[in-house]
Amino acid sequence: MKNNYILCLLAFLTALAVPAQDGNSCLNAIPVTNSIYTVGVINGAQTSTICTTSTTDTANNAEWYLYTAAANFTVQISSNLSQNAGADTRLHVYSGTCGSLSCVTGNDDVSTNNFTSTVTFAATAGESYLIAWDDRWSDAGFEFQISVTAPTPPAAFAFTINSLTTAGDNRATVDMNGDGLDDTVSVGASNISINYQTATGFNNVNIPTSNVANRPYWSLAAADYDGNGFTDLLYGGGSGVTFMKANDTGTAFTEISGSEYVFSQRSNFIDINNDGHLDAFVCHDVAPNVYYLNDGNGNLNFHQGSDANGVPTGLGLVANGGNYGTVWIDYDNDRDMDLFIAKCRGGSTNAKINELHRNNGDGTFTNVAAMPGVNLADPIQTWSTAWADYDNDGDMDLFIGASSFSNGGHKMMQNNGDGTFTDITASMGPDIGELGTDIENVPADFNNDGHIDILTDGNIMANNGDGTFTRFTANIPANGAIGDLNNDGYLDVLNANNLHLNDGGTNNYLKIRLVGTQSNKNGIGARIEVNSSILGPQIREIRSGEGFRYMGSLNAHFGMASDTIVDIVIYWPSGAVSTLNGQTVNRLMTITEPNTTASLVDSQDNELLIYPNPVGTTLHLQLPTFHENMTYSVFDINGRRVLNAPLTSKTVEVGSLNKGLYFIRILDNNRLLVKKFFKN
Repeated sequence: MKNNYILCLLAFLTALAVPAQDGNSCLNAIPVTNSIYTVGVINGAQTSTICTTSTTDTANNAEWYLYTAAANFTVQISSNLSQNAGADTRLHVYSGTCGSLSCVTGNDDVSTNNFTSTVTFAATAGESYLIAWDDRWSDAGFEFQISVTAPTPPAAFAFTINSLTTAGDNRATVDMNGDGLDDTVSVGASNISINYQTATGFNNVNIPTSNVANRPYWSLAAADYDGNGFTDLLYGGGSGVTFMKANDTGTAFTEISGSEYVFSQRSNFIDINNDGHLDAFVCHDVAPNVYYLNDGNGNLNFHQGSDANGVPTGLGLVANGGNYGTVWIDYDNDRDMDLFIAKCRGGSTNAKINELHRNNGDGTFTNVAAMPGVNLADPIQTWSTAWADYDNDGDMDLFIGASSFSNGGHKMMQNNGDGTFTDITASMGPDIGELGTDIENVPADFNNDGHIDILTDGNIMANNGDGTFTRFTANIPANGAIGDLNNDGYLDVLNANNLHLNDGGTNNYLKIRLVGTQSNKNGIGARIEVNSSILGPQIREIRSGEGFRYMGSLNAHFGMASDTIVDIVIYWPSGAVSTLNGQTVNRLMTITEPNTTASLVDSQDNELLIYPNPVGTTLHLQLPTFHENMTYSVFDINGRRVLNAPLTSKTVEVGSLNKGLYFIRILDNNRLLVKKFFKN
């Protein structure tokens, strides 16, 4: 009897807290499931891949666990338990294998006065996740709990329709006067009608213009390309391109129309050659694409196809075009902007094959869509694609919306984090099969739950946070321009003369407006990472021109659910990096770009060593760690980035550089390692 009692008691205690036989290395991680576990002491092998943004330095030791999801669950791992009062922990969660770990999420402090750790993430059925608790702050023991819940489908969306005073075709919801508030823009043959957003509503101003050569029937893009503080416009017309340049008070526009024939489709503003000045890009339906390089004085010079004085490798060289929808994105996480071209052409022609142009970091681009594993050289007829981090794993995925089913249907392509993509359309759920053909596909978090949805021609494909999507059609706006038009933190849609105001809810939000100094004024091309305790990491990019026709907000919008404190990292097009920790939510933040040269200071430790120095052609690196998520940048003495690429080996070729002094910077997650070198 006594022995049975002891056995029962031991079983009971085990159910309460599973005692550790702690995993002292990644390869010997202890399998865990939904329960409470005890960490005796942290004395195992350290983790060198850090998944937290508030603290990025490595630890001496770690303890390792392995969780395998039995179904699609929302998983929470937490040391924020009453028995751990006063404990200071740091937690990292990875996917992949021990030799190739990829961060899923991580957390140092639950809040500024609670130093325990909590993460929540969407786990995929059958996938395994490695958990590491490190001793960055303490090697003392504690307990942690793993709990799961099935993802809750989002509630139905609700919008209230308001009429607007406009004159012309409604095309944009973008800040026109630099106050951070999204305005509406409508364009007529000889006018621009702007509804300036104020604290009490809209102030409608009708600005007369010349009788413009090209109306934006096909697309409109917007940005401050001359840096005077007021937004300029790009009209993509059926026979040419017109720029409308705002004056220094925003009260008038000057028409700049070229004589070149361009059957315009999607248009964008983007700094193609990364010289700090915004250029313009326009899809050509029946010929190679065109682009306009900014000379730094506000003059935009026309280029088409491959041009030794422009982009040497060209950006869409198919003779008969087929170019419809472009999105500039950083798909390979090397902190420069690549280009995806959605193609639409029937029949047997290469004008219908989608293209992905990788930015090589040296002023050239390479179409990699057909390379092994990339899987993006599709013949799907599509007018636009929606690029976003749908699974919140730190890289950009894409939804390809078919405009005809004759060459294939809608697809969801998941970024594998190594430059390749996997078709996961089947896992989106049955609602994907209910979508018809469409031309507008735009990503946005309409319910502020921290998971990006898709607006596609009168449907919202709501992201459930577990890889599946639920289709909503009732009371959903048709395609239109997206922005926050009443400054309540929820995204609205402008369609025809109707403003569809999002009724919102109780979820928190964060909006970020960038002001470039070395980069372009709007920070177009910047990557913003926001990390919070429950939602984990989210990323956004500042883009001018998404979907097919409309122009949305240049503010980055983050749904924060119940999270209230965030850490922010911004990667500017210039190469500058901004880090802001412990920021509050439910507000619009304006963040100004720091000076790049101020951050180019030699690392004072021996974590990065380089040789030879001076160097001729090949620079060798000695690094404490080496993994696939590292990138390098080379800056000249003036702080201008001259080389940029993923770090694929421990050598960097610098033979193309002129003689002089340079800095090499290694980006290891959010850690920066810098060394100065002289090029012979």
